[in-house]
Amino acid sequence: MTFQDIFKSSFLENISSVTIFDMVLAFALAFGIGLFIFLIYKKTFSGVMYSSSFGVTLVALTMISTFVILAVTSNVVLSLGMVGALSIVRFRSAIKEPLDIAFLFWSIAVGIVLAAGMIPLAVFGSVIIGIVLLVFANRKSHLNPYIVVIRCENHDSEIRAMEFLQKQAGRCVVKSKTAQNGFVELNAEICMKEDNTDFINILSEMNGVNSAVLVSYNGDYMG
Repeated sequence: MTFQDIFKSSFLENISSVTIFDMVLAFALAFGIGLFIFLIYKKTFSGVMYSSSFGVTLVALTMISTFVILAVTSNVVLSLGMVGALSIVRFRSAIKEPLDIAFLFWSIAVGIVLAAGMIPLAVFGSVIIGIVLLVFANRKSHLNPYIVVIRCENHDSEIRAMEFLQKQAGRCVVKSKTAQNGFVELNAEICMKEDNTDFINILSEMNGVNSAVLVSYNGDYMG
């Protein structure tokens, strides 16, 4: 193979398989929709600690998906090699919030749809998904479950505390109980009747109750 044959190879022919205008348009739309996904994620986030790096990852993932699919759709041979290359990729980062998985798939799907040339589907589909997430994922309800941790001195104070708690909460279920010499600790799941936490102050001041803690949680238990 001569030096001239190298420049006549199919490598240079693939340069014009995707036009500059198509690349600029695809990446511009990917960045715009990725930014929209990032804003929806920031608006609907309800976890414990907000991660700004995950939001930036959503934008980057949308553009990277567009970049990969543009290359795959322009060359059949490259698509086969890409499948083999991606099969060895392993992601070790744990997903802490179930809703984060939806945002990851959303970003990847937008990149794929944009690179396939289905621009109206990517735009209108993202708008509809964003509205649905804003309506349902961002709803704040006083019926969200809470955990009450009560530390009592004896069995009698435990009974009085539970009777008071059952009157204040719409639903009260004991999840765990620890009894030792000198104290009894209860973990109870409750659903409050209204958005008012003053009953915890009253509960902590009852005779025989050493402390009362109210904690919001997402309903998942370990073990």
